[in-house]
Amino acid sequence: MFRNFVKLGILIFSLAFSRALSAQTVLKAELLLDTKSDLGEGAIWHPKEKKLYWVDINQGFLHLYDPASGKNETVELGQKVGTVVPSVSRGNAVVALHDGIYLYRFAGGGKLELLQPNPEKSTTNNRFNDGKCDPAGRFWFGTIGPNNSAALYRMDADRSIHVMKREVGTSNGIVWSGDKKIMYYIDTNTGKVVAYDYDNRTGDISSPRDAIVVPPGMGGPDGSTIDAEGMIWIAHWGGSCVARWNPKTGELLCKVEIPAKHVTSCAFGGKNLDTLYITTAREGLSEKDLQESPLSGGLFVVKPGVKGVKANLFVLDNMK
Repeated sequence: MFRNFVKLGILIFSLAFSRALSAQTVLKAELLLDTKSDLGEGAIWHPKEKKLYWVDINQGFLHLYDPASGKNETVELGQKVGTVVPSVSRGNAVVALHDGIYLYRFAGGGKLELLQPNPEKSTTNNRFNDGKCDPAGRFWFGTIGPNNSAALYRMDADRSIHVMKREVGTSNGIVWSGDKKIMYYIDTNTGKVVAYDYDNRTGDISSPRDAIVVPPGMGGPDGSTIDAEGMIWIAHWGGSCVARWNPKTGELLCKVEIPAKHVTSCAFGGKNLDTLYITTAREGLSEKDLQESPLSGGLFVVKPGVKGVKANLFVLDNMK
Protein backbone atom coordinates (compact mmCIF):
# COMPACT_ATOMS: atom_id res chain seq x y z
CA MET A 1 0.00 0.00 0.00
CA PHE A 2 2.78 2.42 0.97
CA ARG A 3 4.56 1.66 -2.30
CA ASN A 4 1.40 2.55 -4.27
CA PHE A 5 1.15 5.88 -2.44
CA VAL A 6 4.78 6.63 -3.30
CA LYS A 7 4.16 5.83 -6.97
CA LEU A 8 1.05 8.03 -6.97
CA GLY A 9 3.01 10.86 -5.37
CA ILE A 10 5.77 10.61 -7.97
CA LEU A 11 3.18 10.61 -10.77
CA ILE A 12 1.40 13.69 -9.40
CA PHE A 13 4.73 15.51 -8.99
CA SER A 14 5.79 14.62 -12.53
CA LEU A 15 2.52 15.84 -14.02
CA ALA A 16 2.65 19.05 -11.99
CA PHE A 17 6.27 19.68 -13.04
CA SER A 18 5.44 19.05 -16.69
CA ARG A 19 2.59 21.57 -16.52
CA ALA A 20 4.90 24.06 -14.79
CA LEU A 21 7.47 23.67 -17.56
CA SER A 22 4.80 24.21 -20.19
CA ALA A 23 3.61 27.35 -18.46
CA GLN A 24 7.17 28.65 -18.09
CA THR A 25 7.51 30.29 -21.47
CA VAL A 26 11.14 31.38 -21.25
CA LEU A 27 14.34 29.77 -19.98
CA LYS A 28 17.83 31.17 -20.47
CA ALA A 29 20.90 29.24 -21.58
CA GLU A 30 24.40 29.95 -20.30
CA LEU A 31 27.64 29.99 -22.25
CA LEU A 32 29.71 26.85 -21.73
CA LEU A 33 32.49 27.31 -24.32
CA ASP A 34 33.30 30.49 -26.23
CA THR A 35 34.62 28.67 -29.30
CA LYS A 36 33.44 31.26 -31.84
CA SER A 37 32.58 28.44 -34.23
CA ASP A 38 31.79 29.53 -37.76
CA LEU A 39 29.07 26.91 -38.10
CA GLY A 40 28.70 24.86 -34.94
CA GLU A 41 26.38 21.90 -35.53
CA GLY A 42 25.57 18.23 -35.01
CA ALA A 43 25.44 18.00 -31.20
CA ILE A 44 25.09 14.42 -29.95
CA TRP A 45 25.82 12.87 -26.55
CA HIS A 46 27.77 9.62 -26.46
CA PRO A 47 25.93 7.57 -23.81
CA LYS A 48 28.92 5.29 -23.10
CA GLU A 49 31.82 7.72 -23.25
CA LYS A 50 29.83 10.45 -21.48
CA LYS A 51 31.07 13.07 -23.93
CA LEU A 52 29.40 15.55 -26.24
CA TYR A 53 30.31 15.21 -29.91
CA TRP A 54 29.74 18.22 -32.17
CA VAL A 55 31.22 19.81 -35.27
CA ASP A 56 32.14 23.09 -36.91
CA ILE A 57 31.02 22.41 -40.47
CA ASN A 58 32.98 25.12 -42.27
CA GLN A 59 36.20 24.66 -40.31
CA GLY A 60 36.12 20.89 -40.63
CA PHE A 61 36.43 20.43 -36.87
CA LEU A 62 35.16 17.51 -34.83
CA HIS A 63 34.80 18.49 -31.17
CA LEU A 64 34.58 16.22 -28.14
CA TYR A 65 33.59 17.92 -24.91
CA ASP A 66 34.14 16.09 -21.62
CA PRO A 67 32.12 17.68 -18.79
CA ALA A 68 34.04 15.64 -16.20
CA SER A 69 37.28 17.43 -17.04
CA GLY A 70 35.84 20.54 -18.67
CA LYS A 71 38.12 19.97 -21.66
CA ASN A 72 37.10 20.25 -25.31
CA GLU A 73 39.23 18.18 -27.70
CA THR A 74 39.30 19.26 -31.35
CA VAL A 75 40.09 17.02 -34.33
CA GLU A 76 40.87 18.65 -37.67
CA LEU A 77 39.34 16.52 -40.42
CA GLY A 78 40.66 18.50 -43.39
CA GLN A 79 37.26 18.85 -45.10
CA LYS A 80 33.89 20.34 -44.31
CA VAL A 81 32.01 18.00 -41.99
CA GLY A 82 28.22 17.91 -42.10
CA THR A 83 27.59 15.77 -39.04
CA VAL A 84 28.99 13.15 -36.68
CA VAL A 85 27.44 10.04 -35.14
CA PRO A 86 29.23 7.76 -32.66
CA SER A 87 29.50 4.06 -33.50
CA VAL A 88 28.61 1.05 -31.39
CA SER A 89 32.23 0.00 -31.93
CA ARG A 90 34.16 1.77 -29.19
CA GLY A 91 36.57 4.47 -30.33
CA ASN A 92 34.91 5.03 -33.70
CA ALA A 93 32.52 7.59 -35.17
CA VAL A 94 30.91 8.19 -38.55
CA VAL A 95 31.43 11.59 -40.18
CA ALA A 96 29.91 13.04 -43.34
CA LEU A 97 32.75 14.87 -45.10
CA HIS A 98 32.76 16.76 -48.40
CA ASP A 99 33.66 13.77 -50.56
CA GLY A 100 32.00 10.92 -48.69
CA ILE A 101 30.91 9.10 -45.56
CA TYR A 102 33.85 8.05 -43.40
CA LEU A 103 34.54 5.99 -40.32
CA TYR A 104 36.87 7.94 -38.04
CA ARG A 105 39.04 5.79 -35.78
CA PHE A 106 40.35 7.75 -32.81
CA ALA A 107 43.08 5.25 -31.92
CA GLY A 108 46.63 5.83 -33.08
CA GLY A 109 46.26 9.54 -33.59
CA GLY A 110 43.12 9.26 -35.72
CA LYS A 111 42.43 7.65 -39.09
CA LEU A 112 39.71 8.13 -41.70
CA GLU A 113 38.32 5.12 -43.54
CA LEU A 114 36.01 5.74 -46.51
CA LEU A 115 32.72 3.88 -46.23
CA GLN A 116 30.95 5.34 -49.26
CA PRO A 117 31.71 8.22 -51.66
CA ASN A 118 29.41 11.24 -51.70
CA PRO A 119 26.33 10.17 -53.73
CA GLU A 120 25.97 13.73 -55.08
CA LYS A 121 29.60 14.64 -55.74
CA SER A 122 29.44 14.16 -59.51
CA THR A 123 26.09 15.91 -59.96
CA THR A 124 25.89 18.90 -57.60
CA ASN A 125 27.88 21.32 -55.48
CA ASN A 126 25.71 20.54 -52.46
CA ARG A 127 27.26 19.70 -49.13
CA PHE A 128 26.26 17.38 -46.31
CA ASN A 129 24.27 18.77 -43.42
CA ASP A 130 22.64 17.23 -40.35
CA GLY A 131 22.26 13.50 -39.71
CA LYS A 132 21.42 10.94 -37.02
CA CYS A 133 20.97 7.19 -36.56
CA ASP A 134 17.62 5.46 -36.33
CA PRO A 135 16.76 2.97 -33.55
CA ALA A 136 18.17 0.09 -35.64
CA GLY A 137 21.52 1.85 -36.09
CA ARG A 138 21.11 2.99 -39.70
CA PHE A 139 22.72 6.33 -40.54
CA TRP A 140 20.39 8.99 -41.95
CA PHE A 141 22.06 12.05 -43.47
CA GLY A 142 21.05 14.85 -45.77
CA THR A 143 22.41 17.61 -47.95
CA ILE A 144 21.84 21.31 -48.48
CA GLY A 145 21.62 22.99 -51.87
CA PRO A 146 19.88 25.62 -54.00
CA ASN A 147 16.52 25.21 -55.72
CA ASN A 148 15.56 22.13 -53.68
CA SER A 149 18.42 20.15 -55.21
CA ALA A 150 19.29 18.41 -51.92
CA ALA A 151 18.13 15.05 -50.60
CA LEU A 152 17.80 12.80 -47.56
CA TYR A 153 19.71 9.50 -47.52
CA ARG A 154 19.95 6.35 -45.40
CA MET A 155 23.04 4.18 -45.09
CA ASP A 156 22.46 0.65 -43.80
CA ALA A 157 24.79 -1.68 -41.91
CA ASP A 158 25.97 -3.22 -45.20
CA ARG A 159 27.07 0.27 -46.37
CA SER A 160 24.33 0.48 -49.00
CA ILE A 161 22.93 4.01 -49.50
CA HIS A 162 19.25 4.64 -50.21
CA VAL A 163 17.61 7.89 -51.33
CA MET A 164 14.74 8.49 -48.91
CA LYS A 165 13.57 11.92 -50.08
CA ARG A 166 14.41 14.19 -53.00
CA GLU A 167 13.63 17.89 -53.64
CA VAL A 168 14.99 18.98 -50.27
CA GLY A 169 16.24 22.51 -49.57
CA THR A 170 18.13 22.16 -46.28
CA SER A 171 18.05 18.70 -44.72
CA ASN A 172 18.12 19.04 -40.95
CA GLY A 173 16.87 17.59 -37.65
CA ILE A 174 15.73 13.96 -37.46
CA VAL A 175 14.33 12.19 -34.39
CA TRP A 176 12.32 9.03 -33.75
CA SER A 177 9.45 8.46 -31.33
CA GLY A 178 10.00 6.24 -28.31
CA ASP A 179 7.81 3.47 -29.74
CA LYS A 180 9.90 3.47 -32.97
CA LYS A 181 6.82 4.08 -35.10
CA ILE A 182 7.28 7.72 -36.16
CA MET A 183 10.19 9.65 -37.65
CA TYR A 184 10.14 13.44 -37.43
CA TYR A 185 12.10 15.27 -40.11
CA ILE A 186 12.96 18.91 -40.81
CA ASP A 187 13.65 20.58 -44.13
CA THR A 188 14.46 24.05 -42.83
CA ASN A 189 13.28 25.76 -46.03
CA THR A 190 9.70 24.53 -45.46
CA GLY A 191 9.46 25.86 -41.88
CA LYS A 192 7.92 22.55 -40.81
CA VAL A 193 8.50 19.32 -38.95
CA VAL A 194 7.04 16.45 -40.96
CA ALA A 195 6.01 13.17 -39.33
CA TYR A 196 6.44 9.89 -41.20
CA ASP A 197 5.28 6.41 -40.36
CA TYR A 198 8.53 4.53 -39.72
CA ASP A 199 9.23 0.80 -40.04
CA ASN A 200 12.11 -0.09 -37.74
CA ARG A 201 12.56 -3.50 -39.39
CA THR A 202 13.09 -2.17 -42.92
CA GLY A 203 13.93 1.50 -42.38
CA ASP A 204 11.11 2.55 -44.72
CA ILE A 205 9.12 5.75 -44.18
CA SER A 206 5.64 6.61 -45.48
CA SER A 207 2.54 8.79 -45.02
CA PRO A 208 4.14 12.22 -44.49
CA ARG A 209 2.05 14.83 -42.66
CA ASP A 210 2.76 18.14 -40.97
CA ALA A 211 3.43 17.81 -37.25
CA ILE A 212 4.73 21.29 -36.42
CA VAL A 213 4.52 24.52 -38.42
CA VAL A 214 6.95 27.15 -37.16
CA PRO A 215 5.81 30.79 -37.38
CA PRO A 216 8.11 32.83 -39.66
CA GLY A 217 9.05 35.22 -36.85
CA MET A 218 10.71 32.43 -34.88
CA GLY A 219 13.40 31.72 -37.48
CA GLY A 220 13.90 28.49 -39.40
CA PRO A 221 13.76 25.09 -37.69
CA ASP A 222 17.25 23.57 -37.66
CA GLY A 223 18.63 20.66 -35.61
CA SER A 224 16.41 18.84 -33.13
CA THR A 225 16.26 16.31 -30.31
CA ILE A 226 13.50 14.51 -28.45
CA ASP A 227 12.92 14.22 -24.70
CA ALA A 228 11.67 11.35 -22.54
CA GLU A 229 8.12 12.73 -22.71
CA GLY A 230 8.11 12.62 -26.53
CA MET A 231 8.37 16.39 -26.96
CA ILE A 232 10.69 17.79 -29.65
CA TRP A 233 13.30 20.46 -28.95
CA ILE A 234 14.21 22.49 -32.03
CA ALA A 235 17.09 24.90 -32.59
CA HIS A 236 15.85 27.99 -34.46
CA TRP A 237 18.23 29.46 -37.05
CA GLY A 238 17.80 33.23 -36.93
CA GLY A 239 15.50 32.92 -33.93
CA SER A 240 17.95 33.13 -30.98
CA CYS A 241 16.29 30.21 -29.24
CA VAL A 242 15.63 26.54 -28.77
CA ALA A 243 11.95 25.74 -28.44
CA ARG A 244 10.07 22.75 -27.05
CA TRP A 245 7.15 21.57 -29.21
CA ASN A 246 4.43 18.96 -28.87
CA PRO A 247 4.55 17.00 -32.16
CA LYS A 248 1.07 15.56 -31.64
CA THR A 249 -0.66 18.94 -31.29
CA GLY A 250 1.86 21.30 -32.91
CA GLU A 251 1.81 23.40 -29.72
CA LEU A 252 4.75 25.53 -28.62
CA LEU A 253 5.47 24.60 -25.00
CA CYS A 254 8.44 26.72 -23.94
CA LYS A 255 11.50 28.55 -25.24
CA VAL A 256 15.14 28.71 -24.24
CA GLU A 257 16.67 32.08 -25.06
CA ILE A 258 20.20 32.00 -26.50
CA PRO A 259 22.42 35.12 -26.78
CA ALA A 260 23.20 34.21 -30.40
CA LYS A 261 21.09 34.76 -33.50
CA HIS A 262 21.80 31.52 -35.33
CA VAL A 263 21.03 28.49 -33.15
CA THR A 264 21.82 25.26 -34.96
CA SER A 265 21.45 22.07 -32.91
CA CYS A 266 20.74 20.69 -29.46
CA ALA A 267 21.23 17.42 -27.59
CA PHE A 268 20.47 16.11 -24.12
CA GLY A 269 23.49 14.86 -22.20
CA GLY A 270 25.12 14.70 -18.83
CA LYS A 271 25.06 11.90 -16.27
CA ASN A 272 21.26 11.94 -16.05
CA LEU A 273 20.54 13.18 -19.58
CA ASP A 274 19.05 16.30 -18.01
CA THR A 275 21.40 18.87 -19.54
CA LEU A 276 20.63 20.41 -22.92
CA TYR A 277 23.71 21.32 -24.95
CA ILE A 278 23.19 23.89 -27.71
CA THR A 279 25.40 24.84 -30.68
CA THR A 280 25.39 28.17 -32.51
CA ALA A 281 26.99 29.82 -35.54
CA ARG A 282 28.66 33.04 -36.68
CA GLU A 283 28.16 32.32 -40.39
CA GLY A 284 26.21 35.02 -42.22
CA LEU A 285 26.34 37.52 -39.37
CA SER A 286 27.31 41.14 -40.01
CA GLU A 287 29.75 43.08 -37.84
CA LYS A 288 26.75 44.75 -36.23
CA ASP A 289 25.20 41.36 -35.49
CA LEU A 290 28.43 40.17 -33.88
CA GLN A 291 28.68 43.31 -31.79
CA GLU A 292 25.16 42.73 -30.53
CA SER A 293 25.73 39.01 -29.88
CA PRO A 294 29.49 38.48 -29.46
CA LEU A 295 28.99 34.99 -28.01
CA SER A 296 27.66 33.70 -31.34
CA GLY A 297 29.40 30.49 -32.31
CA GLY A 298 29.66 29.37 -28.70
CA LEU A 299 28.43 26.18 -27.05
CA PHE A 300 25.60 26.83 -24.59
CA VAL A 301 23.93 24.81 -21.86
CA VAL A 302 20.70 24.77 -19.86
CA LYS A 303 18.90 22.37 -17.51
CA PRO A 304 15.30 22.59 -18.71
CA GLY A 305 13.71 20.29 -16.12
CA VAL A 306 13.11 17.28 -18.37
CA LYS A 307 15.35 14.44 -19.46
CA GLY A 308 16.37 13.30 -22.91
CA VAL A 309 16.80 9.79 -24.29
CA LYS A 310 19.95 7.91 -25.25
CA ALA A 311 21.25 8.62 -28.73
CA ASN A 312 21.14 5.85 -31.31
CA LEU A 313 24.61 4.68 -32.36
CA PHE A 314 25.76 3.55 -35.80
CA VAL A 315 25.88 -0.18 -36.57
CA LEU A 316 28.15 -1.40 -39.37
CA ASP A 317 28.46 -5.02 -40.50
CA ASN A 318 31.83 -6.68 -39.89
CA MET A 319 33.25 -3.62 -38.15
CA LYS A 320 36.44 -4.26 -36.19
